[in-house]
Amino acid sequence: MQYDTMMDGEFKEDFGPKIQVSAADKIHVDFELSNVDLSLANSLRRTVHAEVPTIAIDLVEIEANTSVLADEFISHRLGLIPLDSREIEQLNYSRDCDCDDHCGRCSVTLTLHAKCTSDEVMKVYARDLVVGFDRPNSHIGNPIITDPDGFGSLICKLRKNQEVRINCIAKKGIAKEHAKWSPTAAIAFEYDPHNKLHHLDLWYEQDPESEWPKSKYAELEEPPTEGQVFDYDAVPSKFYFEVEGVGSIDSDMIVLEGVKELQKKLAGLIHGLGENDGMGGEFDGPRSPGGDGQPWQDQGYTTPYGNAGGASAWGGGGAATAYGTTPYGDSGATGW
Repeated sequence: MQYDTMMDGEFKEDFGPKIQVSAADKIHVDFELSNVDLSLANSLRRTVHAEVPTIAIDLVEIEANTSVLADEFISHRLGLIPLDSREIEQLNYSRDCDCDDHCGRCSVTLTLHAKCTSDEVMKVYARDLVVGFDRPNSHIGNPIITDPDGFGSLICKLRKNQEVRINCIAKKGIAKEHAKWSPTAAIAFEYDPHNKLHHLDLWYEQDPESEWPKSKYAELEEPPTEGQVFDYDAVPSKFYFEVEGVGSIDSDMIVLEGVKELQKKLAGLIHGLGENDGMGGEFDGPRSPGGDGQPWQDQGYTTPYGNAGGASAWGGGGAATAYGTTPYGDSGATGW
């Protein structure tokens, strides 16, 4: 098999982005991203945090609410309940759906009806939400319940004879529109744990080493030696991520979906830059006058239609109208 000899030796290990996962479970994933630029690593972090689509309650219709909480307060709490977003690609964005308002192809319906009939305080949890049947699959839109008791998020508390009766519509969206669609609770992002690049100016009183303890990733890189000459051309190449999800999507799938979304954005950018020249490498879009070395207009007194500056798009030197004469006589003549 023919292959490039430059891929041999140490260069083979440093070619292209590299991801090494150090820990992972359903909610958390820790990994190291290397052989990339700082801008790309930060772009991945921002994309994972804000542009991975999920499903969340977007519309709330309150038929009855006699609790002590206002309608808007309960609606806000409902919107922040994480919902199962696995296989979210089977659900359409409401703006892309052919329906008038919402349907089973672009939304999931949830209902809540609770009434306290005893003297004790009644707690209403996410488990009390009833999910409708009209949805792409059997799990999308289900409330995420991770606590050992299986209750889920607390929605409200009711006293005797208090009642809530609510209809909810969950839709697909991204955290750039609203934080309720975020698949993550937090994303930790770190590089250069020894601060050899001096990107951080550490404030201290006596000793920065004792007042600023090193992170756990400092053990993975060599510390600077005493008297080491500072390299002004050095750039970070290893980045440490800690992703904490909310349970709507598995932690590893959050990262993979973020990579997919970033690829889509880059592909759209490349297509937009090259659609006018067939990807030939030269951009032939709109240019400013003289931008290509040739005058865009002749001496500044002609229009793009080729007529003299004194002429309209209909013909002759501007003295004639589109109908040849004015209502008062020949073109250019007065009505007297």
